[in-house]
Amino acid sequence: MKYVVFYESADDLAARAPAYFAAHTARYQEFVERGELLMIGPFGNPQEEGSMAVFTTLAAAEDFVAGDPFVLQGVVKAWHVREWNEVLVPS
Repeated sequence: MKYVVFYESADDLAARAPAYFAAHTARYQEFVERGELLMIGPFGNPQEEGSMAVFTTLAAAEDFVAGDPFVLQGVVKAWHVREWNEVLVPS
């Protein structure tokens, strides 16, 4: 089981995100280094479609969001976590 965080972008994403991008990147790198974050990134149109991240545990997903500068500074206006039952695992 994996846990996918979906972010809904604030209305002024393009104006707000640059100020917090370095801190957001540093935050997610911590989770990558611990092996808890597998993938992260925006959809094709981040303003309208948001972004997502895939974590190995629910605790890691919730911990990431709780300290993510994008969430804390209002770059993200809403988020939710969904369980994902990964079926195809590359060998």
